[in-house]
Amino acid sequence: MLKSCFAYSMQVNSADNASRMENMWLETPLVRSPHLSEQLGCNVYLKLENLQPSQSYKYRGISRFVQLAVESHGSRTHLMIASSGNAGLAAAMSAKALGVRCMVFLPEGASQRVLQIFQTQGADVRVHGKGYIDALKEATVAAESDPDAVLLPSYDHPVLWEGHASMIEEVSRQLPVNCKPDAIFCSVGGGGLAGGVITGCRSVGWDDVPLVTMETSGSNCFYQSVALNEGPFVNGPGDPPSGVPSQYNAKHDVTVARLSKITSMASSLGASSPAAAVVKMALTRKGRVKCVHADDTLAMQSCLRFADDHKMIVELACSVTLIPVYYPELFHRLIPGERVDGRVRTVVFIVCGGFTTSVNSLGEYRGIIEARNVQQCDVWCNGERWAISSI
Repeated sequence: MLKSCFAYSMQVNSADNASRMENMWLETPLVRSPHLSEQLGCNVYLKLENLQPSQSYKYRGISRFVQLAVESHGSRTHLMIASSGNAGLAAAMSAKALGVRCMVFLPEGASQRVLQIFQTQGADVRVHGKGYIDALKEATVAAESDPDAVLLPSYDHPVLWEGHASMIEEVSRQLPVNCKPDAIFCSVGGGGLAGGVITGCRSVGWDDVPLVTMETSGSNCFYQSVALNEGPFVNGPGDPPSGVPSQYNAKHDVTVARLSKITSMASSLGASSPAAAVVKMALTRKGRVKCVHADDTLAMQSCLRFADDHKMIVELACSVTLIPVYYPELFHRLIPGERVDGRVRTVVFIVCGGFTTSVNSLGEYRGIIEARNVQQCDVWCNGERWAISSI
């Protein structure tokens, strides 16, 4: 069987191979939002990863991994991946472009529309289990019985982070000359995007730029994991919440949490445990990381407002990144003060995208918000709880 890490000769040579390859992903626009910039009193730039071929940043790292797999193992390569959606579509589209087979394992709950999208890409879709971890177990079993199988990671691998890092290299070229951001915001589930942002920042000399990672409160495995280690949390390492098991990772010298259940509607953030290597990156980078998790209500409201402002529909896993944009009180607590040199601050929000959403989703979110009639939501940042008005 072809292992997901290929033992991993592919990893060792990935930089050389990558330099010879033509990227499958697109260079996406970085746009300054006049409306949001005025609202926050700073320059707000949006990196529109929702415009990738698969409508998600996942296409960067996944397509690079697929390219290397096919280069190493030829046209008989049979790609297999477990996914809650976006990584699977990126794999299916990459496989179709390169003319190899792809099998995608999804947890239960995928809509008929989502299944049809996979079918148009020629993917063999298998539905198994209640969540991502169940789908991954089934994909692993299937790969073990197929001598041509390559089991693709959906978030936990250096090749993925190298691919995702390309968006930061683009941002560094797309911002005005000599403009270094005062902060970068991104969503985080298993940590693939955060790993890419951190890797990209290191490559362009932005390791000191603060990174704010955003999660919904029912899918906050990254937040819970960072909290278990020495680092930025105000009260130091703590015990995991009741019912959240943890495990020490000796290779990276970190403890990671494993959620037993995902209760958030942001299903694309459905990893039960993050990549230990990315947790380590977050704990040791010069610019540090502010880890934030917030209620689904704020993510839904941000999704609706972003659609109104920018005429784009994104998943909750993406709109959670935008919560600070629409709640200035939160933004100014996360990024306090003014620049010493008196220049207007510049911040970048990674609009990571996602295809498992629709116009109908917006109507559903609006109905839920009206039914809940929540006036205030708790937002957690590095161990502190802040009450934020949700009006």
